[in-house]
Amino acid sequence: MQTRNKVLDDISQLMTNAMGVAQGAKNEAETAMKSMLDRWLADRDFVTREEFDAVRAMAQKAREENESLKARLEKLEGQSGK
Repeated sequence: MQTRNKVLDDISQLMTNAMGVAQGAKNEAETAMKSMLDRWLADRDFVTREEFDAVRAMAQKAREENESLKARLEKLEGQSGK
């Protein structure tokens, strides 16, 4: 009976170790895929979300300033009698 428990303990330990190895392999595969995808995206000159949001905010500010200047110009032209 003692031998059987030792065999079951060994099998249990082997399965636990195998699961640990499988988890490590999964993590390495995920890291490798993410790295490969990041490199591929960088090679395609895609912008990051942060860069896109920054440029969008700058464009919005420029549009607002343009509208303000347009209104100011129209007011000045109206005062000069054009």
